Amino acid sequence: MKRIFIIYIFLLLLGQISVSAQDINRLRERDSNYGNNSIADRNYDTMERDSTEQEEIDASSIPIELHMWNVDERLGTRSPAPVDTIYHLFQNSNLTDGYNGEYNYLGNLGSPRESRIFFNRPSHTQFMFTDPYSAFIIPPEKIMFTNTKSPFTNLTYHKAGSKRDGEDRFKAYFSVNVNKKLGIGFSFDYLYGRGLYASQSTAFFNSSFFGSYVSDHYDLHAIFSFNRLKMAENGGITDDRYITNPLDMEANSKKTPQPSDILTNLSNTWNENKGFYFFLTHHYNLGFERDKDMEAKKKDEKEFIPVTSFIHTLRVDKNERKFISYDKSADIYVHNYFQQDSVKDITKTLSIKNTLAISIREGFSSWAKAGLTGFITHEFRSFTLPDTIPGNRTIFNEKYKENIVSVGGEFAKRQGTFLHYNITGDIAILGEDLGQFNIDGKLDLKFRLFRDTVRFDAHAYIKSQNPAFYYRHFQSNFYWWDNHNLSKEYRTRIEGQLSIDRWRTKLMAGIENVKNYTYFGNTDEAFSDNSGNTFYKNNVQVRQASNNIQVFSATLKQDFKIGILHLDNEVTYQKSSDNTILPLPDLNLYHNLYLSAKLAKKVLSVEIGADVRYFTKYHAPNYSPVIGQYYQQNQQNLIEIGAYPLINVYANIHLKRTRIYVMMYHVNKGMGNSNYFLAPHYPVNPRMFKFGISWNFFD
Repeated sequence: MKRIFIIYIFLLLLGQISVSAQDINRLRERDSNYGNNSIADRNYDTMERDSTEQEEIDASSIPIELHMWNVDERLGTRSPAPVDTIYHLFQNSNLTDGYNGEYNYLGNLGSPRESRIFFNRPSHTQFMFTDPYSAFIIPPEKIMFTNTKSPFTNLTYHKAGSKRDGEDRFKAYFSVNVNKKLGIGFSFDYLYGRGLYASQSTAFFNSSFFGSYVSDHYDLHAIFSFNRLKMAENGGITDDRYITNPLDMEANSKKTPQPSDILTNLSNTWNENKGFYFFLTHHYNLGFERDKDMEAKKKDEKEFIPVTSFIHTLRVDKNERKFISYDKSADIYVHNYFQQDSVKDITKTLSIKNTLAISIREGFSSWAKAGLTGFITHEFRSFTLPDTIPGNRTIFNEKYKENIVSVGGEFAKRQGTFLHYNITGDIAILGEDLGQFNIDGKLDLKFRLFRDTVRFDAHAYIKSQNPAFYYRHFQSNFYWWDNHNLSKEYRTRIEGQLSIDRWRTKLMAGIENVKNYTYFGNTDEAFSDNSGNTFYKNNVQVRQASNNIQVFSATLKQDFKIGILHLDNEVTYQKSSDNTILPLPDLNLYHNLYLSAKLAKKVLSVEIGADVRYFTKYHAPNYSPVIGQYYQQNQQNLIEIGAYPLINVYANIHLKRTRIYVMMYHVNKGMGNSNYFLAPHYPVNPRMFKFGISWNFFD
């Protein structure tokens, strides 16, 4: 009741903000080509993004001009970003497996996920437990800052299934300018997935408050974000035949098993992650004024040209993770280090990171074709883990502290139309990560090919990284390791992408080599029951590959259009040189066939279609509730998933400032084979009706 009451009060407040919103003419928008897994949006902020400008159309209507941007976490560099008003693929915006279905996950809304596309996997953060929740948690570089002439509000609601086992998600975003330079806002996200299968519910909450001040000489961006994620863990179903061959199980129970009837390995286990971060970046600019152009010169209008910037960036993170279990651990896990029947493992982290930088700005003179920045970073980390003395059940806290100092620089060209590049490098000179370094280069180039414009994007890096803290130290009732001698992970990657908008074509290819690949290895141990049957008790340890591992990946995105008929296609081929340590599916496919038309004097846009996601069979990683991470399968008991098409049928509607979708999810359930798993022993939800609605208000 308390949760419902809080949401109710919040909705009332938003209603007061938005109730007087007026109906206006449809706003002109600049369409952006982002969000489709290009190198640009996957790996870094593209140096040329179209902003969405929305202008005052009628003097009697609300004055509207909306600009949005993101800021870089290290140096606070601003990158214009599109306003989220495009209705295409809106039906996929709340799917945990991603817009194109490229993620493995546990079946329920918001559950931990991992990309099957290796090149889409980010590096682990120091607090790895929230990394698999990328569908929900918003990092600083994804927060949208705004400059708007009138208050802007977006409300979005997604719904699926029934009150007993369905899904709900409510999102709100509000921003307003106090004056031309100062803007503030907040976002709110509440997700509740009850779960069709037993003991898999998710209840997530996020709220973020942000503000910006932008002037010629000084600019500042600040964010405070709070997260709380509670998830029930069921450890997967006890017998895959409930899904793959339900007739066998029906014979045993004399009825067709429903998802809620299927037995699971755990029933009284939970994970909870909560924490906050505070992010601040501000610049002080030195420069001069000059005439804008000849017309401005006549009017004595000036523009400020920054020459040098002094930059300070601060990020403070505080996180806590609880693993709570009342299941009978002796039947499940190899170890019980604390010798307790019920477990509440708690680990905490605190990180304070400061970066100071001096930048010579691009474009202040005809010879300043690029900008040059130097920076120094200090990071303090504190970790708290449970510990005990052997033979003594008393649990106490053990603390680890780390200090790291690194230096680096950036050489970047962001202005202009045809060529942009960015080269960044840093190296740790003091502390736990001593010797760690990263060199990262990005480039995009536009050129003419016959009568078409071609865009070429390239990305390359060389990294030597110390494994994150929890790979080196972890202490809990069931897993325990102290890896003092882990080697640095050495990675080299090069990839490129060609994009031809007129042909609706994007082609990407890349290769990466990893030395000392660090992963969670399966160390299950075999036991025998009273009948002599072999079963395995669970255990995980950190491992490093002794050999180099190479991954090749190529993605073709080709869309077709004949009148109102559209067919969008994305095919990814990838190959791992060691499928035991780093398993990947050879093919990952997404196809979307739909009709798209504008009706009612072109103010109503409609899409009706069906999409399918598919990947070839492979030995996908298991999921461990103890650490909330994906890990290597038991090599003595391997299971393949894949070769199952997941088909959704949908309709999208866009009317003025409102977007609506309806979807029948997993419409092919019961047709053909029934191997619908996206992680071993974790089936996806069966057929389910979903819908969503999103409103934009300017008032």
